[in-house]
Amino acid sequence: MGSLATIRGLRKTYVMGDETVHALAGVDLDFDRGEYVAILGPSGSGKSTLMHILGFMDTPTEGSILFEGEEVAGLGADRRAWYRSHRVGFVFQSFNLLPRLSVLENVALPLLYREDYSESAREEAAKVALERVGMSHRLTHRPTQLSGGERQRVAIARAIVARPAIVFADEPTGNLDVRNVDRILELLGSLLAEGITVVLVTHDLSVAAKAKRVISMRSGQVQEDRRQ
Repeated sequence: MGSLATIRGLRKTYVMGDETVHALAGVDLDFDRGEYVAILGPSGSGKSTLMHILGFMDTPTEGSILFEGEEVAGLGADRRAWYRSHRVGFVFQSFNLLPRLSVLENVALPLLYREDYSESAREEAAKVALERVGMSHRLTHRPTQLSGGERQRVAIARAIVARPAIVFADEPTGNLDVRNVDRILELLGSLLAEGITVVLVTHDLSVAAKAKRVISMRSGQVQEDRRQ
């Protein structure tokens, strides 16, 4: 479906007291539209740092990132916030749903500060996203009234409500039982048909096995990049 992001020479360095930590030590990668990718590696391998930078939550120390044809490595906070609200979705291990809001309100939340969405348009988009993940029967429920698998499906609906180009799933099955793990991974995989790139960040080999491509990281570098 064509290139979504091209990364060259990506480095991220943190200075912690007297120590310099090279979280990313020269990463070159390409991501296509509609691709199902797992980034695999132990704690401290750089996989979460890479996700934060690709997801416009952080900036690199060095390197180039072309995203949909635009150089985005050096963007300021406002422009990064625009990309997060328009082009990127996130799914987290701990769901990150707000307990005081209903399922519908949680899913509509990413559209709250979008000037191109009226209140009724936000609600309609949230309903469409919830139907997409099989949760349209739970619109008025609170997150605490849902099972772990249901909460993660709601979190996926929230991630796709703004029709992003890419969805990052950070250990999305870590808090789920075995029965729900496959369902969530299949649901993420089904987004590819809509041209959404899905990037799973995980340390679990069985989770990574569901992806079409596995990028293995260690010590801030790509050790292996294979399609399966």
